[in-house]
Amino acid sequence: MTNKKLPITLCLISFLFLGMYFMQPEKTSHAFSSQVIQHGAVGDDVIELQARLQYLGFYNGKIDGVFGWGTYWALRNFQYEFGLEIDGLAGATTKQKLAKASKYDEAYVKQQINQGKKFTHYGGEQKNKQPTGQGGNNQNQGDQGSNVAVNVPQGYSQNDIQLMANAVHGEARGEPYVGQVAVAAVILNRVDSATFPNTVSGVIFEPRAFTAVADGQIWLTPNKTAKEAVLDAINGWDPSGNAIYYFNPDTATSGWIWSRPQIKKIGKHIFAK
Repeated sequence: MTNKKLPITLCLISFLFLGMYFMQPEKTSHAFSSQVIQHGAVGDDVIELQARLQYLGFYNGKIDGVFGWGTYWALRNFQYEFGLEIDGLAGATTKQKLAKASKYDEAYVKQQINQGKKFTHYGGEQKNKQPTGQGGNNQNQGDQGSNVAVNVPQGYSQNDIQLMANAVHGEARGEPYVGQVAVAAVILNRVDSATFPNTVSGVIFEPRAFTAVADGQIWLTPNKTAKEAVLDAINGWDPSGNAIYYFNPDTATSGWIWSRPQIKKIGKHIFAK
């Protein structure tokens, strides 16, 4: 005689196991908090933001949990390369893309910070030969682990070059080529001067330092000539004569700038010490 209760019992057991499986909490890897991270922010979210941007090669500054201009520019470059809205804000979409494209070992990063390491990439060393490199248009490149470090002469990053190209284009795109190289050289001379910030982003975004930042022309897309001018300056060409200032005498509104010792005039710009 067939036991009709057996199939019913098996069904109940199967249903019970399936229910237990689907009721298990989903295993997720949480990245960041829910807040929008923006310039001026501080804390753990900024540390993670800087570490992920550094992992991908967009940020080469110190991981310190302070959202300064270097972090801002690196984030904008990441957004540009990954086809996101370029607003310099780490909102939900940007954070999701960062989390997918990069890795973040919170314990390791914070350990390096507590040890006083000055970061270039996770404390200046590669953790388990962890790849680092410049982000590209392939949105899954972080998952593939195929990033390759990209650097330029004298340690200037791709972001430094891009930012300088933007500044040169915004400040001097109507000038002769030698004048554009001279503007780039002034930026580098300021980086090397004890009087100014010691990073490219610090120099360019110093308050009231550049007209192109004040009027928004810094965000115009630079042409090839501007980038070539930057590379020539990085490689040692300084047509400015070691100037740390320049101005257009036809539009200058500061009387103080006229007091600076003048070196030469190139195009419409006067270069000074």
